[in-house]
Amino acid sequence: MSFFELILIALGLSMDAFAAAICLGLSMPKLKIKHAIIIGGFFGGFQALMPLIGYLLGSQFTSYLAAFDHWIAFTLLSIIGVNMIRESRDGCDLVESFTIKKIFLLALATSIDALISGVSFAFMGVDILGTILTIGATTFIVSFVGTKAGSLFGDSLKSKAEVLGGATLILIGLKILLQDLLSL
Repeated sequence: MSFFELILIALGLSMDAFAAAICLGLSMPKLKIKHAIIIGGFFGGFQALMPLIGYLLGSQFTSYLAAFDHWIAFTLLSIIGVNMIRESRDGCDLVESFTIKKIFLLALATSIDALISGVSFAFMGVDILGTILTIGATTFIVSFVGTKAGSLFGDSLKSKAEVLGGATLILIGLKILLQDLLSL
């Protein structure tokens, strides 16, 4: 996987966190920079941790499923992408106040797709350390910006971000599938 593809995957995976960060920003009339840093840290941390867990789980099965790995990667990325696009129609559930518990739960909920992607990474044989660092850093930045943007612009950015992220993941999955099928 090229660095450009990794950045696209990181951006695609971070769109759920971006949408949640926008909602958090909406709910904070007087956003402080430390809140945006904490939100970015939680989302970035979970988006880095979950693919590592998925990678470790998926690595246990790569030798058994090597002949179908491109189909698995395509299917998982497509499912994640379609779910993100479907969820883009939901509005923000405003968070009434800034609490670590709420941020933790949002970060966990928005990183489940990254866990599934981690399984795909095991089948793709990626450098997992570089991958999770890139995903974590990208998600931190995107979440930080999303929190600030939410406090300024509101709900209109959320659905566009999730549609773009979902479409990106589907296209990357399709590229993996076609690349492997055409090389046979």
